[in-house]
Amino acid sequence: MEIDFIWIFSYLLLGGIVGFFAGLLGIGGGGFMVPILTTLFLMQGIPVENVVHLALGTSMASIVATSFLSMRAHHKMGTVEWPIVWKFLPGIIIGTFSATFIVTYLNTLFLSIFFTIYMAYISIQMLASKNKPKPTRILPSTLKISAVGGIIGAVSSMVSIGGGSMMVPYLSWHNVDFKKAISTSATIGFPLSLAGSAGFILNGLDTSIEQPFISGFVHLVAVFCIALVSVVLVPIGAKLSSTLPVIKLRKTFAVLLLLFSAQMLFSVLQNY
Repeated sequence: MEIDFIWIFSYLLLGGIVGFFAGLLGIGGGGFMVPILTTLFLMQGIPVENVVHLALGTSMASIVATSFLSMRAHHKMGTVEWPIVWKFLPGIIIGTFSATFIVTYLNTLFLSIFFTIYMAYISIQMLASKNKPKPTRILPSTLKISAVGGIIGAVSSMVSIGGGSMMVPYLSWHNVDFKKAISTSATIGFPLSLAGSAGFILNGLDTSIEQPFISGFVHLVAVFCIALVSVVLVPIGAKLSSTLPVIKLRKTFAVLLLLFSAQMLFSVLQNY
């Protein structure tokens, strides 16, 4: 079984974009990967009823490597609040893994609309850049934290992200130092991506997608290519973050995120 070089090149290029922006802006690549993968998979003849599921699963599996490296880097810096990680962990794993079962039964159009709306919300938040309210709370009980983790994990499965867009604001609101909130969220992204990847593989095993190198709802070649390049570009982007106009680039990224999400929905509607 063979795969056309043009698709391999596309995956490698996508991995470069994702890795660079992840390092530069500290933003996960799911918002970029899912729309682009959806378009690429449609061009390769993946059935429209499975295309978003495959894009979500492939995107989730692609961030396993980068999230592991991120977790290790933050741990070395000593900024990870491990007690908080352990409190979130059960809910994150259960919520993320369980939600993949639900995603399997949701149709492509619903998933596309949900993804577009969520990314529009994230884009608006990035463009607004408003000052966050002063944190006045402390973290709740372990049971409540685990429940919140379950919700974050479930939403993360539906849009294939590492959860940082929800977890960092939540931790900051509860009086966790902002840098530690970022490090802790990045650390939790690794088990989240593992649980999500396992769920998407398992739930897609009964789906007959007649394409090579696909396991469940994960395209193995795409995952390998994206991860291979992204792990190289993440540290480069991080180094350039101190020299490039990050605020302007962040706003540009937000606009592109919105446009790619809208384009993804349009592509699905065209083929639906």
